[in-house]
Amino acid sequence: MEIAKLSASKRSDQGKGPSRRLRTAGQIPAIAYGKNLAATTLAVDPKALKVALSGPHGRNAVVEVAVEGGSKITAMVREYAHHPVTREILHADFLQVDLAQPVDVDVPFKLTGKPKGVVLGGILTQVFRTLPVRCVPEKIPALLELDVTELDLGESTKVAQLKLPEGVSVRFPAEQTVAAVVAPDTRGEEEAKPGAPGAPAGKAAPAAAAGKAAPAAAAAAAKPAADKKKK
Repeated sequence: MEIAKLSASKRSDQGKGPSRRLRTAGQIPAIAYGKNLAATTLAVDPKALKVALSGPHGRNAVVEVAVEGGSKITAMVREYAHHPVTREILHADFLQVDLAQPVDVDVPFKLTGKPKGVVLGGILTQVFRTLPVRCVPEKIPALLELDVTELDLGESTKVAQLKLPEGVSVRFPAEQTVAAVVAPDTRGEEEAKPGAPGAPAGKAAPAAAAGKAAPAAAAAAAKPAADKKKK
């Protein structure tokens, strides 16, 4: 991974007023922190940050923040806020990282190819759109792909079967399914068949109602006769 470069300056004023003035001047408030870095308030160029985040790694990009005065912070963007209309970045949080220590990130996951099972009428199911990955920052993949061309009807691919770059692991159990080709759901057709379990009663309902009505009619007919005997 290519590490993006970003310039920053330290800021002492905090609050809505100073932040508003900072944005008017073409900068945004930011903060950098980490295990070995006390919270440091910064001012950065939002356009330069947007460029760094628009690269192939997106939010998983690693940036080197050169702070005015000589210090440099290797970090990743932990969080950022943007304007709801203009989508301009308004604030950013940088988390310091060690290039020799693994980090946990979510990486986009894409399926390629047309499975054999789909040709036979099956349906391809992709269980996850992103995968939780652990690796050192410089080895974070921009994208993980799985070729499902050979996946037959009723077959699936587990995490253990994924071909991952060296030094990259997925933080899921080895038996976790990530993609499968399943048979079309035929339950709707079965329910439409007469007599099928769970099928609508259809014409049977009026018959049942008629069955219940017969005793009631007989009782009604017997009532006048009983009344005459009493008289």
